[in-house]
Amino acid sequence: MTFTPVPLDGLFNGKGVSTPRRWPTTGGFNVWGNTFPAEGFPGTDGETFVEGVPYLLPGKGGPAAAGTAMDNVRCRGQLLEVPAGEHRWIHVLGAAERRTEDELLVHYADGAVRRQWLRISDFWPETDQRFGELLAFRTRYLMYPRHSQHNMPPSVWAQRVPVTVPGTVTALELPDNPAMHLFAITLETRETVES
Repeated sequence: MTFTPVPLDGLFNGKGVSTPRRWPTTGGFNVWGNTFPAEGFPGTDGETFVEGVPYLLPGKGGPAAAGTAMDNVRCRGQLLEVPAGEHRWIHVLGAAERRTEDELLVHYADGAVRRQWLRISDFWPETDQRFGELLAFRTRYLMYPRHSQHNMPPSVWAQRVPVTVPGTVTALELPDNPAMHLFAITLETRETVES
């Protein structure tokens, strides 16, 4: 299998990561202005692995380190062009404001569009996964605009969405659901067998 991390920084429209001890914090993952602490994001130079899948993450070496840059995609129906290929899985690092599920549209080179479900569990501290995804990581605490809450570690989840219809995938249309936040997407491509 081949993995292709897809850069999302051109679509980042949400600020869910803040630098600790810079009060008040900027951004807000949810209506209360909660954020993940930048020091809790794994990886260096924006790359991290979860269960062997590589992701480009706005981690310690990425936008989150600056404390002001956008760092996640709040889903609003954006069209994400991806490297064309016979992809079999769409791997997502994300979190939701409350657990949520919605349709992800998979666009093919022949013009076809197929619907798949993207399901992401709640980021809220100590909330268990709801949709069978893996816990990618949990930061040590949750940040509020003017303080941190150390007994409330929020979660980021690793979810995968199957590409059930074979064909050349060229784009993904994200759900129009602002409760879904995506930090990274990686495509898993089908092996080609030479005859």
